[in-house]
Amino acid sequence: MKFVCPLYRVPADEYLPLARAAETAGYEALAVSDHLVHLDAVESRFPYAPDGALPWQPEDDYPDVWVATAMMAAVTRRLRFLQAVYVLPAREPFGVAKAVGTLARMSGHRLSLGFGVGWMREEFELVGQPFARRGSRAEEMIELMRRLWTGEPVDYEGEHYRVRGARMRPAAGEPIPIFCSGESDIALHRAARLGDGWIAPISVATPEQLAQRVEQLARLRHEAGREKAPFSVYWTPMQEIDADDLRELAECGATHLFSAPWSFDEGPRLPLIEKCARLEAFGRRWIAPSSTPTP
Repeated sequence: MKFVCPLYRVPADEYLPLARAAETAGYEALAVSDHLVHLDAVESRFPYAPDGALPWQPEDDYPDVWVATAMMAAVTRRLRFLQAVYVLPAREPFGVAKAVGTLARMSGHRLSLGFGVGWMREEFELVGQPFARRGSRAEEMIELMRRLWTGEPVDYEGEHYRVRGARMRPAAGEPIPIFCSGESDIALHRAARLGDGWIAPISVATPEQLAQRVEQLARLRHEAGREKAPFSVYWTPMQEIDADDLRELAECGATHLFSAPWSFDEGPRLPLIEKCARLEAFGRRWIAPSSTPTP
C-alpha cells in the first residue's frame, strides 16, 4: 500500500515545507485540490454532502495547481504529485496540455493528472466554458492531450475540438498517468476506458463499497480490452485504520490511500511544526515498516 498526503484546506505558505517533510517521511505523493475562486452565491449543490453545502470556507487557499506543484517539485527529488481533483473541462485542452507536459518533463516525470468533470455550474460560467456535455469534452481533452504530449504533429477532429498540424514542445517524454474520479456509471466507464487509475470520491465510504466499485471497474476494463494494463485505485479512509484494515483494503483493490495525519478541519489551523511532526510520526508507524524487506 502506498500513501498520499492531501493538502486540502492547508495554507499555501505551508506547501513547500510540507512537501519536504512528506518526502522525508516516505510518502509516495502529495495531492492538491482545485478551484478557481470562491463564490459567495452558489446554487449548485456539493454532491457528496447530504445538505449540499460547500465543504470549504471562503478563507481557504486554493493555489494554482501547476504553479504550486512546480514549486514543490523544485524542492523535492522523489515525491510524486497529483490532483484530487482537477476540474478538467472547466479549461481548454491546449493550455492544460502545455502546463502538464512541461511540468512532467521538468520534474523528472513525477506528475500525474487526477481529474473530475466538476459539479459547480457557476465555476464553468465564470470562465465561459459550457457546463453541458462536460464529460464528453473531458474525454476528448484526454485523447487530444495525450497526442500533444508526444511532441509529434497532431491532427485531431472531434465533436468539441479540431486541430491540424499542431506540434507541442517540449514533448512530455513519458506517458503521464491519468486518474479519473467519480462513481456514476458514466464515470466508471470513463476510468475503465481511458484512465490509468481511479480516484474514489468520499461518498465511497466503506471497504465494501470500494470493493463493489473495483469489481465493476474490473469488468469494464475487461470489456474494453484493458484488463492487463496497470491500474491504480485511490481511496480516502473516513476513520482511523489499523494494520488489519490495510490488508483488507489491499484485498479490496486499493493501491493508494489518501492519508494526511490531520483532519480536514485541522488543515487550516494546525501549526506547521505540528503538521511536520505528525508526518514524521506517520512515516515511522506506517511507511517505514512496510518498506522493510520480508525475510
